[in-house]
Amino acid sequence: MSVLDHGDRLVGLRHAFSRVFPEKVDLDMSVAIPTYNGGDRLAVVLECLRWQLNMRNLSWEIIVVDNNSSDHTSEVVRHYQREWRSHTVPLRYVFEPKQGAAYARQKAIQIAASSLVGFLDDDTLPSMTWLISAYRFAQAHPQAGVIASRIRGSFETNPPQNFERIASLLALTERGSQPLMYAPQQKVVPPSAGMVVRRQAWLDNVPKELVLTGRTGTSMLTGEDTESILHIQRAGWDVWYNPGMRLQHQIPSNRLTRQYLQKLCRGIGLSRYRTRMLSVYLWQRPLILPLYTANDIRKIVIHCLRYRQDIIQDDVAACELTLYLASLISPLFMIQRSLKQQLQKHRLFLSR
Repeated sequence: MSVLDHGDRLVGLRHAFSRVFPEKVDLDMSVAIPTYNGGDRLAVVLECLRWQLNMRNLSWEIIVVDNNSSDHTSEVVRHYQREWRSHTVPLRYVFEPKQGAAYARQKAIQIAASSLVGFLDDDTLPSMTWLISAYRFAQAHPQAGVIASRIRGSFETNPPQNFERIASLLALTERGSQPLMYAPQQKVVPPSAGMVVRRQAWLDNVPKELVLTGRTGTSMLTGEDTESILHIQRAGWDVWYNPGMRLQHQIPSNRLTRQYLQKLCRGIGLSRYRTRMLSVYLWQRPLILPLYTANDIRKIVIHCLRYRQDIIQDDVAACELTLYLASLISPLFMIQRSLKQQLQKHRLFLSR
């Protein structure tokens, strides 16, 4: 038997055991897809994962985390589980009833059978070398706790003029063709779409209950991905951008409307008090908050002077102003939100 055949047999055995005892087999990598009502989007993502290249000698798995969907998401996954070829990777399905991306990602981390966990959104399509590029980069950079992808948009309709100014808010990440590390002092981290994390770094540093839990059907408050990454970075792990991990973000026309983009900007802005304060030490927060407030006011004044009445007509300028205004009131919003949550917990305690 050749060395190559022997390696194939070992990978095959790991795959077989991982189907029966997923919690007891240490795989090379796990790919998690948190999804909410993604029944019409999941199939394309799974097909992209089916055709990953250069993975012959690696063992890996796919975990679909159904985040309290009300559509046919579970049926799509069950169909693929029946059709999945016996020699391919395990395809697992798990249901997370707490709605919010933070809960879905926590569920994936808890049950993953690998020390490396890659996250894909249900509308991000990985290139055929995304997985092997992520794995090799992680092996070459053992101190990397988070590795981010190069994400380009695939637009159903043309985005608004000057869209590049807010493209990063839709998780589009283009930072060149060379790897680079996100320095903590820059106060910038990548989006969670397409990120690969070291499971132990997450378990050791990311709280099980985040302050920001992600968008739901009634709220556009986001920032849970930034909060998770900042916890890992603050613990001393490196955060990297790997241009070899290429993704296409499918962006439908309804996400390019002024109404949607302004809601998105408002949700991101309102979360900024939490993510900003995580970037500084506790004793620095009373000192840094006035500086952030003054900077937000400066941005608003400059923005209004620059665009004046054009803000009414210019979708991107209007979205930027919404972001700055929401950032300004973020401290008050987060304090009010925290008090409301504590009151709800108190009422629940008294009702028992």
